Amino acid sequence: MRRFLIFSFVFLLLAGLAGGLGYFQFFFKPEMIKGIIAKVPPPVATVAVTEAKKEEWVERIPAVGTFRAVQGIELAPQIGGVIRAFHFDSGQEVAKGALLVELDDSVEQADLKSNLATLKNADLALDRQRQLITGGSTSRSTLDAAEAARDQAAAAVERTRALIAQKALTAPFAGRIGLRRADIGQYVSPGTGIASLQQLDPIYVDFPVPEQAIAELATGQAVEVIVDAWPDQTFTGKVISLDARVSAETRNLIVRAEIRNDAKRLKPGMFANVAVLVGKAQSLVTLPRTGVTYSLYGDSVYVVKPAPAAPGAAQAAPAPADQMIVERRAVKLGDARGARVSILSGLEAGEQVVSEGQSKLMAGARVRVDNSLALPAAINPLPRQ
Repeated sequence: MRRFLIFSFVFLLLAGLAGGLGYFQFFFKPEMIKGIIAKVPPPVATVAVTEAKKEEWVERIPAVGTFRAVQGIELAPQIGGVIRAFHFDSGQEVAKGALLVELDDSVEQADLKSNLATLKNADLALDRQRQLITGGSTSRSTLDAAEAARDQAAAAVERTRALIAQKALTAPFAGRIGLRRADIGQYVSPGTGIASLQQLDPIYVDFPVPEQAIAELATGQAVEVIVDAWPDQTFTGKVISLDARVSAETRNLIVRAEIRNDAKRLKPGMFANVAVLVGKAQSLVTLPRTGVTYSLYGDSVYVVKPAPAAPGAAQAAPAPADQMIVERRAVKLGDARGARVSILSGLEAGEQVVSEGQSKLMAGARVRVDNSLALPAAINPLPRQ
């Protein structure tokens, strides 16, 4: 009996020790570690900041358009023939009326000589009949027949000269010749394109505008255009006409603007980002797009502020760059303009906003400011579609 009591006591003692060890290992120790970790301040995040600015923005209607020449044709003959000579080089600027292409007109030249000889003979015959009619030696019908023969011969001469003129292609307006698509000695049929001729300065840009914005449009409004080929240059112009109807399929109105193209960089068919300037300039708070955190629950920004001073401590000097905190603030966004976006509410001009490094932040987090991390600003000054 005594041995049994001793064994039971030892067993209970060991069980108590095992239970206490298990409780310490699986309950008390994790909670202790969690408490220690919770008391450790999170690491200071390094961010780049930017200042919210007050800017004057004019309301814009963005659109995507296509350039077309004010005048543009496909150089093609009216009648068929063999090309005898070219008087231009591909890409050359030509003046109005300049001779561009000559087709072989040797047959027409021979016909012209024959018709001129016939006309000369008809003129002589008409003169004789006029002399004879004066003396009463011929009839009026004979004189009329001679006049008709002379007129017919003159018409044949004019027709041959017109055919010869059609075999000499001239520029109907000043412009730039495109690539030549035929060669000397090649036969070209009527209407066969030889090269394009485009007037490039000024140039048109056609773009669709939703019918909701039609009331804001008017001829003479300023237009700014950018193209992918020269994203750092803004081309300017004005609205010159609005289409007479709205497309029933897209509910868009086609608008045409005339753009200055002094350097002739813009070409027909190029893609264009267009902005029509409407209304008056408004003073708005703007921010780089990289400073906004977008989400389904609303857009927000992280505003950088000095960390609060310890109780009883006076903070006479500005807080160091590594003693700042962030405040997450909901904002309402307005129009975007290239790399910047307007803030309608939630932010004041002059406030410092995190522009790089938001992904590692949360409200109240400590941050260190290092603007060397900032990405270069976008060049394009106009909105894209």
